[in-house]
Amino acid sequence: MTDRPLSRSDYVEFHSITTRWMDNDIYGHVNNVTYYSYFDTAVNHYLIKTGGLNIKTGSVIAYVVDSRCSYLKSIAYPDELEVGLRVNRLGNSSVEYGLAIFRRGETEACASGSFVHVFVNRAEEKSVPIPEGIRVALQRLKSD
Repeated sequence: MTDRPLSRSDYVEFHSITTRWMDNDIYGHVNNVTYYSYFDTAVNHYLIKTGGLNIKTGSVIAYVVDSRCSYLKSIAYPDELEVGLRVNRLGNSSVEYGLAIFRRGETEACASGSFVHVFVNRAEEKSVPIPEGIRVALQRLKSD
């Protein structure tokens, strides 16, 4: 991470998210665990739509094995959000995503984080190489 605020230019792809009334907690802002849901939704939407991931019957699926989030500015319902995606590291069977949450129209992130997916054989739950279609889609998200 750098000392400068993260901006939209640090990300390759964006996914729109609409906050929901139930996302707010008793303090009147989106609860911290919900940010992870936004991250997961954006990544899996991209993998399904662009990489061809078949979450229902595909032989290869992806498990989150590590995640983190830094909260920079509060968000609350009814904010309209965009999740920025990029690939920080692409390995043989795993990928680390860089993610950030922006209010629609704002250039500085409200939150930033990462998570690691490991691709596994659904039946045996053992790591496998990232399928070619998904690898091609992930390479499009590389930030370097």
